[in-house]
Amino acid sequence: MTGAPPPPAPVRRPQRDPGLQPERTRLAWRRTTLASTVATVLAVKTSLHHGRTAAGITVCILCCALWLAFLTVAHRRIRALASHRPRTLAPRHATAAVLCTVAMAVCAAALIV
Repeated sequence: MTGAPPPPAPVRRPQRDPGLQPERTRLAWRRTTLASTVATVLAVKTSLHHGRTAAGITVCILCCALWLAFLTVAHRRIRALASHRPRTLAPRHATAAVLCTVAMAVCAAALIV
Protein backbone atom coordinates (compact mmCIF):
# COMPACT_ATOMS: atom_id res chain seq x y z
CA MET A 1 0.00 0.00 0.00
CA THR A 2 2.99 2.29 -0.09
CA GLY A 3 3.15 2.28 -3.91
CA ALA A 4 3.06 5.35 -6.08
CA PRO A 5 -0.33 6.97 -6.67
CA PRO A 6 -1.99 6.24 -9.99
CA PRO A 7 -1.34 8.77 -12.76
CA PRO A 8 -4.03 11.40 -13.20
CA ALA A 9 -6.61 10.73 -15.85
CA PRO A 10 -6.24 12.85 -18.99
CA VAL A 11 -8.49 15.88 -18.92
CA ARG A 12 -10.95 15.97 -21.77
CA ARG A 13 -11.99 19.41 -22.81
CA PRO A 14 -15.50 19.66 -24.16
CA GLN A 15 -15.98 21.04 -27.65
CA ARG A 16 -16.47 24.78 -27.49
CA ASP A 17 -19.82 25.98 -28.72
CA PRO A 18 -19.19 29.56 -29.85
CA GLY A 19 -22.88 30.31 -30.12
CA LEU A 20 -23.44 33.82 -31.39
CA GLN A 21 -20.14 35.23 -30.15
CA PRO A 22 -18.43 35.27 -33.58
CA GLU A 23 -21.45 37.02 -35.06
CA ARG A 24 -21.44 39.65 -32.32
CA THR A 25 -17.73 40.19 -32.86
CA ARG A 26 -18.21 40.46 -36.61
CA LEU A 27 -20.95 43.08 -36.07
CA ALA A 28 -18.67 44.98 -33.69
CA TRP A 29 -15.97 45.12 -36.37
CA ARG A 30 -18.56 46.42 -38.84
CA ARG A 31 -19.70 49.14 -36.41
CA THR A 32 -16.10 50.14 -35.78
CA THR A 33 -15.47 50.32 -39.52
CA LEU A 34 -18.55 52.51 -39.93
CA ALA A 35 -17.35 54.80 -37.14
CA SER A 36 -13.93 55.02 -38.78
CA THR A 37 -15.57 55.91 -42.08
CA VAL A 38 -17.59 58.70 -40.46
CA ALA A 39 -14.46 60.03 -38.74
CA THR A 40 -12.59 60.04 -42.05
CA VAL A 41 -15.39 61.86 -43.86
CA LEU A 42 -15.53 64.48 -41.10
CA ALA A 43 -11.74 64.85 -41.21
CA VAL A 44 -11.84 65.42 -44.97
CA LYS A 45 -14.65 67.94 -44.57
CA THR A 46 -12.83 69.76 -41.78
CA SER A 47 -9.50 69.84 -43.61
CA LEU A 48 -11.08 71.34 -46.73
CA HIS A 49 -13.53 73.66 -44.94
CA HIS A 50 -11.16 76.59 -44.36
CA GLY A 51 -9.58 76.45 -47.78
CA ARG A 52 -6.99 74.16 -49.23
CA THR A 53 -3.71 74.37 -47.37
CA ALA A 54 -0.75 72.04 -47.66
CA ALA A 55 -1.18 70.91 -44.05
CA GLY A 56 -4.91 70.30 -44.49
CA ILE A 57 -4.42 68.26 -47.65
CA THR A 58 -1.61 66.27 -46.02
CA VAL A 59 -3.79 65.41 -43.02
CA CYS A 60 -6.65 64.57 -45.38
CA ILE A 61 -4.48 62.14 -47.35
CA LEU A 62 -3.11 60.64 -44.13
CA CYS A 63 -6.64 60.11 -42.75
CA CYS A 64 -7.70 58.39 -45.97
CA ALA A 65 -4.62 56.12 -45.90
CA LEU A 66 -5.27 55.23 -42.25
CA TRP A 67 -8.91 54.50 -43.07
CA LEU A 68 -7.89 52.17 -45.89
CA ALA A 69 -5.43 50.37 -43.61
CA PHE A 70 -8.05 49.94 -40.89
CA LEU A 71 -10.60 48.80 -43.46
CA THR A 72 -8.18 46.13 -44.67
CA VAL A 73 -7.56 44.80 -41.15
CA ALA A 74 -11.27 44.85 -40.31
CA HIS A 75 -12.25 43.11 -43.55
CA ARG A 76 -9.74 40.32 -42.94
CA ARG A 77 -11.07 39.85 -39.42
CA ILE A 78 -14.69 39.82 -40.57
CA ARG A 79 -13.86 37.16 -43.18
CA ALA A 80 -11.99 35.09 -40.57
CA LEU A 81 -14.97 35.23 -38.21
CA ALA A 82 -17.25 33.83 -40.93
CA SER A 83 -15.50 30.44 -40.80
CA HIS A 84 -16.74 27.54 -38.67
CA ARG A 85 -13.84 27.75 -36.21
CA PRO A 86 -12.45 31.30 -36.38
CA ARG A 87 -8.82 31.78 -35.46
CA THR A 88 -7.80 34.27 -32.84
CA LEU A 89 -6.80 37.75 -33.91
CA ALA A 90 -3.10 37.88 -34.75
CA PRO A 91 -1.12 40.30 -32.58
CA ARG A 92 0.19 42.17 -35.61
CA HIS A 93 -3.37 42.74 -36.88
CA ALA A 94 -4.49 43.93 -33.46
CA THR A 95 -1.50 46.26 -33.30
CA ALA A 96 -2.27 47.61 -36.77
CA ALA A 97 -5.88 48.32 -35.80
CA VAL A 98 -4.81 50.10 -32.62
CA LEU A 99 -2.15 52.15 -34.43
CA CYS A 100 -4.63 53.21 -37.11
CA THR A 101 -7.13 54.28 -34.46
CA VAL A 102 -4.57 56.23 -32.43
CA ALA A 103 -3.11 57.86 -35.55
CA MET A 104 -6.61 58.86 -36.66
CA ALA A 105 -7.16 60.49 -33.25
CA VAL A 106 -3.85 62.37 -33.58
CA CYS A 107 -4.91 63.58 -37.03
CA ALA A 108 -8.25 64.74 -35.60
CA ALA A 109 -6.45 66.65 -32.87
CA ALA A 110 -4.19 68.25 -35.47
CA LEU A 111 -7.23 69.34 -37.49
CA ILE A 112 -8.96 70.89 -34.51
CA VAL A 113 -5.92 72.87 -33.37
